[in-house]
Amino acid sequence: MSRILHNRMRSSLKRSTAWSCVDKRAVAFSIWTGKSMLLYKPIDPIHIPRRKYGMFVARALRGVLKIRYLLLGGAVGGGMTLNKKYIEWKDGLPDMGWLNDLLPDNEQWDRFTTTLINAKDRIGDQLQIDPRLREAGLERAAEFRNWLAQRYEDAVAAAAANNIEPAPRIENNLKSRPPPPPSGKGSTEDAAVYEKRVHALQEEVLALQARYQRELQRLEQENRELRQQNMLLRQGRQPPAKKLKRSLIDMYSAVLDELSGWDSGEAGRLPRVVVVGDQSAGKTSVLEMIAQARIFPRGAGEMCTRAPVKVTLSEGPYHVAQFRDSTREFDLNKESDLADLRKEVELRMRNSVRGGRTVSTDVIAMSVRGPGLPRMVLVDLPGVISTQTVDMAADTREAIKQMTKQYMDNPNAIILCIQDGSVDAERSNVTDLVVQCDPQGKRTIFVLTKVDLAEENLANPNRIRRILDGKLFPMKALGYYAVVTGRSRKDDSIQSIREYEERFFRSSKLFKEGVVTPSQVTTRNLSLAVAECFWRMVRATVEQQADAFKAMRFNLETEWKNTFPRQRELDRDELFERARAELLDQSAELSAVPAPAWEQRLSSALWAAAADRIFEGIYLPAAAHAHEDVDKFNTSVDIKLREWAENELPTQSILAGREALKEEFTSLMSQSVDSDPVYEPVKKAAVEEALGRHTWEERAQDVLRVLQLNALQDRCVPSRSDWDSAVSLMEAALKERLNSVDKEIKNLTGPGFKERWLYWQSSSEEQRRRAEVRNELERLGSSRPSLTYEELVAVRDNLRRKGVEVDNDYIRETWKPVYLKNFLQRAQTRARDCKKSFYLYSQQNGTGKECCEVVMFWRVQATLRTTANALRQQIGNREAARLDRELREVLDEMAADPELKKKLLSGRRVELAEELKRVRQVQEKLEEFIEALNKEK
Repeated sequence: MSRILHNRMRSSLKRSTAWSCVDKRAVAFSIWTGKSMLLYKPIDPIHIPRRKYGMFVARALRGVLKIRYLLLGGAVGGGMTLNKKYIEWKDGLPDMGWLNDLLPDNEQWDRFTTTLINAKDRIGDQLQIDPRLREAGLERAAEFRNWLAQRYEDAVAAAAANNIEPAPRIENNLKSRPPPPPSGKGSTEDAAVYEKRVHALQEEVLALQARYQRELQRLEQENRELRQQNMLLRQGRQPPAKKLKRSLIDMYSAVLDELSGWDSGEAGRLPRVVVVGDQSAGKTSVLEMIAQARIFPRGAGEMCTRAPVKVTLSEGPYHVAQFRDSTREFDLNKESDLADLRKEVELRMRNSVRGGRTVSTDVIAMSVRGPGLPRMVLVDLPGVISTQTVDMAADTREAIKQMTKQYMDNPNAIILCIQDGSVDAERSNVTDLVVQCDPQGKRTIFVLTKVDLAEENLANPNRIRRILDGKLFPMKALGYYAVVTGRSRKDDSIQSIREYEERFFRSSKLFKEGVVTPSQVTTRNLSLAVAECFWRMVRATVEQQADAFKAMRFNLETEWKNTFPRQRELDRDELFERARAELLDQSAELSAVPAPAWEQRLSSALWAAAADRIFEGIYLPAAAHAHEDVDKFNTSVDIKLREWAENELPTQSILAGREALKEEFTSLMSQSVDSDPVYEPVKKAAVEEALGRHTWEERAQDVLRVLQLNALQDRCVPSRSDWDSAVSLMEAALKERLNSVDKEIKNLTGPGFKERWLYWQSSSEEQRRRAEVRNELERLGSSRPSLTYEELVAVRDNLRRKGVEVDNDYIRETWKPVYLKNFLQRAQTRARDCKKSFYLYSQQNGTGKECCEVVMFWRVQATLRTTANALRQQIGNREAARLDRELREVLDEMAADPELKKKLLSGRRVELAEELKRVRQVQEKLEEFIEALNKEK
């Protein structure tokens, strides 16, 4: 009862609480809306006006306060969000604290600044200009002053020669004015001429002053650079390498180098100076005087120049020489370098002469730079000879003439014809060649050498005058010059020879008596004239040659587009590099060949190498010796297998491994579908050469021998799969051997019944006799490898009854293939019977005497399998890498042999690409030269 009362009290309390909440909500609703929720009657708002006004004010105040809280809350939340974003951004920045360890502090900066100021003061006191540069600048300035004064004096003398008063000395940048000319009509014309000449002289002096100023600025710039380099060297630092700008003559020489050895027809006829003359006429000496150095070897009466020597002369601060294909510079002011240079020239000449020839067409290119050298390109050719000696090749004289004529046939070549003045003019051989190539003499300069000897030997000085006037020889020339190139002393320097030459012409009777004019003597005047003629020819013809190369390039590109429209223009070097890359990639793929593929290929190669030895040396002799005695057969097989494994099998295995390596490499090459057939000969030749050089490691044979002997010791076939594999090998080997024996018997006995009736084949008399002997032996049915005497007599008697006469050797010779066929057929039957005998063999634990032949083949197979596995490991670990290294060496050697590349990479496609490459290179260099030439103008 108490529990019931308690529950009722609890429920009533809940109801009263609920109704109180309802009353409160109803009152609030009534006040807000003016309606009664409890009585469902409207409430009159007049009875509560003050409460309604108060509620309106409260609501307004609440909205204002709410806006303040919203603003305050938004500001606080935005500040917190901004602070959070700033912290995240700050954490994302890298740590730059390491800069504090690298940057010096204020104290270190102060010490560094003080050190720089002190170093500046010390360097300013100690640094001195190189005295050689100072002397060179002073000498160059003095030369300009003297030249300027000489030009002024020449102008004054010219004015005096025309009865015109000389102009006053030009000073203060030509501000002084000449005196007024006299009056009158004639004087007016003279005054005009005078003004014109004075104006021309003023312009010339101004141009000289500007040139002198530019030269001084250049020298000052060089002096500053040298001082900087000197300071760097004193500090122990290496000055940075400066890329030198190529000179105009070097650019032109590069074009000639591209054309060297290339028959480009009309487009390749660029100007050059061709030095020709008889042997020992002084060609080389004249060239050395122009180059101002003894750069060529000497020979007492021997032929020194055996190949064309192209010498590019250019001006430079130091007198040095350098070969085109070498980086060494020979200092021509040092006797040791001069001796090395002459030895190198002689060595290159001798190396260029091959195949028993005396002279060569290979060009030896070198450049000589030095102060005051004229800019030009000269080609020194072998001297023309009239008589061959016994140590010369049979075609030496004709070869020299053809070479000389080939160079002179260039219509733009300047011919420098050298004539020995100390010998009779009638003995000259070169003048006739010059007349044939340049009959009008429009590009020939005649040089008479050894004039000092000629003056001593000639009784009639008019002969030299007639030579230099062009009246003695039947040839014409642009100019005639007389030079002296030495006193036949090998140790004379160029400076002493030049002094002797000038001293000779000053004291010579020829000069004093007016036989020769001053402009026709000395090598200095000769070199200036040749250089002027060379550049005049270059400027006149280079544009035409550039147009010719443009036309040649257009024709070649059109031919390529029409002939090979979808192929790239790859020259010989690019094709070789592609072949190299493909070949090395295929060589790298050797290591990626799967192991089963290697073992299958190696097993096939090993069986092919060992099959004959197994049949002819082991199986058949053991079977013949045992004659169905199993114990004898096993003993004989054991002995012969061991001998084979100790002596022959390791060597055969190495040969089989090399053959498998070659086959696998060839297979990889054949699988390349993107390979270009044009460079397949390169790949084939490289692989053959690399495989020919490749040798297996010597210790590999010893390792293989041990493994093979251990494998042969196992005589127990472990599983049914191994047994079936051995039976399959035996059957395949017997079938292959039986087929070869059938072919042998067929060749002995002739075609059978089927061939005679279906293919109309017939047997010879010998074959019919062999067939009768074979039939008789088959009827005999002997199972022994050799016939007894009684069996031989019986067969011979039976054959005699048939009218066939044979001897015992004939019967034995026929019996050998017949017995072998019978034996192989019986062995096939035994192999088929043993195919299902593994259970019986396993029950006897390998001690049974049945199927001993299967056990022998299994031992051989296991040995070859072990050998194949060992060879595969050797190939993967060592031999493939060694072959790849040897292949790289072969490719490097082939890359350095242009003749071999030309032989392997041939065809019109390759030749056309090569021509296009050379034409483009020549055209680009020629256009670069023309641009520089126009700028110099």
